This record gives sequence, structure tokens and C-alpha cells, in this order.
Amino acid sequence: MVLVDSCVWIEAGKAQGDVRVKLALRALLDEAEAGFCGPVKLEVLGAARKERRKALNFFFEVVPYVPVVEKHWDRAKELGWKLRDKGMSLPWNDVLIAAVALDSDCRVYSVDGHFEVLRDITGLILYQPGYAGGFSPE
Repeated sequence: MVLVDSCVWIEAGKAQGDVRVKLALRALLDEAEAGFCGPVKLEVLGAARKERRKALNFFFEVVPYVPVVEKHWDRAKELGWKLRDKGMSLPWNDVLIAAVALDSDCRVYSVDGHFEVLRDITGLILYQPGYAGGFSPE
């Protein structure tokens, strides 16, 4: 499974959004490999315009959900400390998403550079779309 970050959902939902992101998300959905967690849902739906909320909410009813549990909060805290000890501070939602992915053996698909930092420091595995946005298995 690939946890899809909020920036991907948001970019794919824009009329003039990056077509590469749209194709990659579509391929993940078609392969039933896309997933999400609570922080992603909050970021996407919390910022949604009123007229888009119902349509966006539909995706989160049919896409697999990876629950955030106590061990993820603890792992996020540890990751946050590790980052701080290296002089870095990243958004806590991104750190929590990384913790969920690491503990759930998921890759993360994001176009947010924070996840590259997390990859370099934690070993987080990032999803890289295949040719023309196609699904890329492990």
C-alpha cells in the first residue's frame, strides 16, 4: 500500500493541476494501492471549499484507511526528536504521516520536499510513479 499525502490529493483535484501527479494518483487508485491516514484526511477536507467537500469526502469513503494508533504518536515523537537533534523542524503532520507509513510498512507518495528529508533521516520509502505515471510496484 502507498499512503498518499494531502499535497497529491490537492494537486490532483485542481483543474490545472500537474498531469503527472494526476496520472500517478489515478494509477494507484486503479491498482487499489492508494491509502490514507487521518492527518491526510484532515489536511484535505479541512481546507476544502464548501462546494468540493462532498466529492472529496467520497474518495475517503472508498480508499483504504490506515488508522493512526498510539504507537504512531510515539514514533512521531521519536522522529521529531531525531529531526530536532539534527537541527531540523518539519510540520508535525508530515512527521506523523511518516511514522504511520514506517510502522505500517507503507510507501509514501508526496510531492512535498519534507518527505525527502524524512526519507534521508528515517529510511522512509517514497513511492516513485512508473513510466507515464503508471503504477510502480515495490
